[in-house]
Amino acid sequence: MQNIKLIVTDMDGTLLKSDHSLSSEFKHVYEELKQNNILFVPASGRQYFSIISYFEDIKDELAVIAENGTFVTNKGEEIFVDELDSTVIHKIIEKVRKIEGAHLVLAGKNGAYVESTDEEFLEYFKNYYSKNTKVDDLTKVENEKFIKIAINHPGGTEDNVYPLLKEFEKYGLKVVVSGEVWVDIMNKNSNKGVALKNLMEKLNITSDEVMVFGDFMNDIEMLQLAKYSYAMENAHDDVKKVAKFSAPSNNEDGVLQIIKKYLSNLANK
Repeated sequence: MQNIKLIVTDMDGTLLKSDHSLSSEFKHVYEELKQNNILFVPASGRQYFSIISYFEDIKDELAVIAENGTFVTNKGEEIFVDELDSTVIHKIIEKVRKIEGAHLVLAGKNGAYVESTDEEFLEYFKNYYSKNTKVDDLTKVENEKFIKIAINHPGGTEDNVYPLLKEFEKYGLKVVVSGEVWVDIMNKNSNKGVALKNLMEKLNITSDEVMVFGDFMNDIEMLQLAKYSYAMENAHDDVKKVAKFSAPSNNEDGVLQIIKKYLSNLANK
């Protein structure tokens, strides 16, 4: 294996356990990555503020791909923001309001906004959007750059939401199932892969020097970009078809297992 310069990992279902916790081993593994000049990159559908809440002590040492690639930073510096058209946003809000059981999150650069009154959902979504605001009407939110729309459905989004929203792709958008209970809507050319490619070009890093981990469909583009791509044991079947290698499940700290093995081989060279 060629010397790795960039390790990129999805968060939920990949780096994090199913209870959304980060392994206590991470800190030690990260220090070894740092000693070997390997840049660590969390890449998630989560909000930027939610991602860095796991890495407060080192947030300015990381590159971060947030909101499925619509917001990207490198060592605290903003390098990419992809804003949505407000007219289409309003059309989507009106459509989702008619889907029974669905809850919409309007993700902005500075925070997330919801109008749902469902207390169970409001408590749950805070796991992904730590900086958030409850409003009466999402169509009235102003003075914000909106970069993504996320729709939650506890009964599953692949069947209950995605088929109803796919039509919005005619507006130059991308509708993607990003988890069992989430669908994300972004500009057509936004995804984790495009964001990663921009980051690699900025850092002059090739695909041979990148290791990527993922578990769901919103990870596919970035997995396709890396020579060393890993699907988690718990990954969606479509993701396993794309990835070149497999990793143990998220609840077995599969990402850290693979990284530790690589670092051990590096030390023994």
